[in-house]
Amino acid sequence: MRIAYVYDVVYPYVVGGAQKRVWELARRLTARGHEVHVFGMKHWDGNSLCVREGVYLHGVCPPRILFDGDRRSIGEAIFFARKVMCPLLHERFDVIDCQNFPYFPSFSSKLASLLRNSGLVLTWHEVWNDYWYDYLGKKGLVGKCVERIVAHLANNIIAVSETTRKGLEEIGVPRNLVRVIPNGIDFKAIEAVASANEQSDIIFAGRLIKEKNVDLLMRAISLVKTVKPDIRCIVIGDGPERKTLERLMKALDISENVRMKGFLRDGDEVLSFMKSAKAFVLPSVREGFGIVALEANACGLPIITVKHPRNAVCDLVEHGQNGLVCQLSDRDLADSILAVLTNGNTQRWECVRRAQEYGWNNVAMMTESFYYESLAK
Repeated sequence: MRIAYVYDVVYPYVVGGAQKRVWELARRLTARGHEVHVFGMKHWDGNSLCVREGVYLHGVCPPRILFDGDRRSIGEAIFFARKVMCPLLHERFDVIDCQNFPYFPSFSSKLASLLRNSGLVLTWHEVWNDYWYDYLGKKGLVGKCVERIVAHLANNIIAVSETTRKGLEEIGVPRNLVRVIPNGIDFKAIEAVASANEQSDIIFAGRLIKEKNVDLLMRAISLVKTVKPDIRCIVIGDGPERKTLERLMKALDISENVRMKGFLRDGDEVLSFMKSAKAFVLPSVREGFGIVALEANACGLPIITVKHPRNAVCDLVEHGQNGLVCQLSDRDLADSILAVLTNGNTQRWECVRRAQEYGWNNVAMMTESFYYESLAK
C-alpha cells in the first residue's frame, strides 16, 4: 500500500502523543513493505522532502506557532490545511490517514481522497463535545459543530481508546464504523534505558496546562508532606501554568520537595527519571490516551490518576493491579500517593506485564489489517 499520514506537527521535532503514534506506525509499516509518506509542517533543515528510516517526510509549509496562549491556534490549523492540499493531490495514495485534531486538515484529506480515489481514515485521539464550552465559552458552539461535521467525514474511523470511541458514539457516529486501535510503546527500547541518579518518590510528565491539574498534585504533596516530610517529586514539562505552579509551590512550602525539570526533548531522559521514581501521577481530566502513563507502567511504576469521563488513562488502569484511580480531590490524591509509597514494597503491581500488551509492532499490525479492511469495503 501507499499510505499518507496527515498531521501538522512531526515527531521528533515536536513531541506529543499523536505525532509519536504517526511516526511509530509509519516506520513500522515501512518495514513491513509499504510506502509511507508523512505530511506536516517543515520543522527540519534542508529539503522539504526528506527520508528517515525509509519514511518520506513532506514539509508542506514553514512551521507556525502552535499555541495562542494556552490554546491551539486556529490560524495555524487553517494555514496547514490549506498548504497540505496541493501536495496530497500531487500523488495518489491507497490510504490517507488524517489525525482528527485540529479538524481543518480533515477537510483537506477528505477532498483529496475524493479527487484521487483514495481511502480515507480518520484517527481520533479525543472527543470534546460539551467540553468546547469550557474551552471557549459561548464560542465553543462553533468548535462543537465543526467536531460533529468532521466525525461524519469518513466511514473508516480509528479511536485510540475506548473513552474516545464512546465519545464518538455520543456525537452520533455509529459504533460499527469505529475500531479501537490503541497507542503503543517500544518496550525493548524502554528496557534498555538506565535509571537516573536522582531518586524521587513520585513523578509527573506532561504539558503544564490547567487540564493536567498539576496544581492539585502540588496540594496533594503538601498534604503528604505532613506525614512524609522528605517526599520527593519531579515534574517534567513546560507550559503556560509553570509560573503559577512555581508560586503555588512557595505558598505551600514545598519548593524543597518538588523539582521542576522543564521540557526534556530526550525521551530516554524522561524514562530514566521514571525508572528512578516509585509512582507516576497524572491527575489530568483530559487525556485521549496517555502514552506517558503507559511508558511509566513499562518502567515498573504504578499509575495514579483521577476518575473523569474525559480521562482515557482510566482505560489503562485496573485499580489495585497496575495503579490506582482516585477522586478529583487533593485529599484523595494524597491518600493514594501515600498508599502506593507505603505498600509499594509489599504489593505486587502488574505494571510491566500489562504494558507489554501495548507494543508498537502489535499496534502496527492491527492498523495494517484495518487499512486492508477499509479498502475492501
